[in-house]
Amino acid sequence: MSAYDELQTELKAAPQTWLVTGVAGFIGSNLLEALLKLDQRVVGLDNFATGKHKNLEQVKELVAPAQWTRFRFLEGDISDLAACQRACAGVDLVLHEAALGSVPFSMKDPLASHRSNVTGFLNMLLAARDAKVKRFVYASSSAIYGDDPGLPKVEEKIGRPLSPYAATKAINEVYANAFACAYGLPSMGLRYFNVFGPRQDPEGAYAAVIPLWIAALLRRQPIFINGDGETSRDFCFVANVVQANLLAATTANAGAVNQAYNVALGHRTTLNELFHSLQSTLRKRDPALPEQKPVYRDFRSGDVRHSLADISKAQRLFGFAPSHSIAAGLEVAMDWYRQNVG
Repeated sequence: MSAYDELQTELKAAPQTWLVTGVAGFIGSNLLEALLKLDQRVVGLDNFATGKHKNLEQVKELVAPAQWTRFRFLEGDISDLAACQRACAGVDLVLHEAALGSVPFSMKDPLASHRSNVTGFLNMLLAARDAKVKRFVYASSSAIYGDDPGLPKVEEKIGRPLSPYAATKAINEVYANAFACAYGLPSMGLRYFNVFGPRQDPEGAYAAVIPLWIAALLRRQPIFINGDGETSRDFCFVANVVQANLLAATTANAGAVNQAYNVALGHRTTLNELFHSLQSTLRKRDPALPEQKPVYRDFRSGDVRHSLADISKAQRLFGFAPSHSIAAGLEVAMDWYRQNVG
């Protein structure tokens, strides 16, 4: 039995109260679904800047009515300290997902990114400290590795940030460590690598590549690739991210706390490979979809060329073991994508 299997049994036997910020977003709503299915009590905070009401509605349809009654939603903004304090009251564990998570958006509006990702983060740390939560788990990012050329990425070696978004996540880790030293607030940072899965937004200028391309293929629109297509990413299915959050929040290993961890698959896929995989998976389900060739254009400012994670630290210190490869994740998510993004 894996560490995660054991944890799920333990949580069902002894429910706790969790706060999920950004609960109406992609990752936040997946965390909510998993926690409710484990009979946990969940407080959710969101201002709907990027989160969506329909994400919460879909979770409600996927859990039992009795499980849904264990969820309490608060509409509020993490840039408002009072909203953070209300959300943290009576909470055991915090999963902090709320952020403006786009590199291109941060290039366009660094002040808005700072307000949400730094000021909002500091507000959440203060509220969690004052509420005496057991642990504060937060979303960091692979963007923190910046211009460091080494592969795979190991937690102890980071480069210079290449975007305001990356800078905000670097500041998050500094603040979390400072609060651990100054106030004894136990925290763990999770550096996500290119997460994908159900309820990921396919719309808008800053949509993630997988839902964006699936939507375009279903609509028979051209696929644009920035650069030559040999840019690579470590794509990670959202179920792996959920697992990492729950394990990090509850690990009894004191040596694992107050550190940052890569959360990824540990496998690199080029954009060209991704395109062919998505098209092939879709055309198996709908042979009428035309076969396309991608359209190549200039590289995008602020983008990292290659990304690949070493996940051995999370495996060793809190039992992280990804359950889904990229192919398995696409198989699970594809029906959702077809129903919701086409």
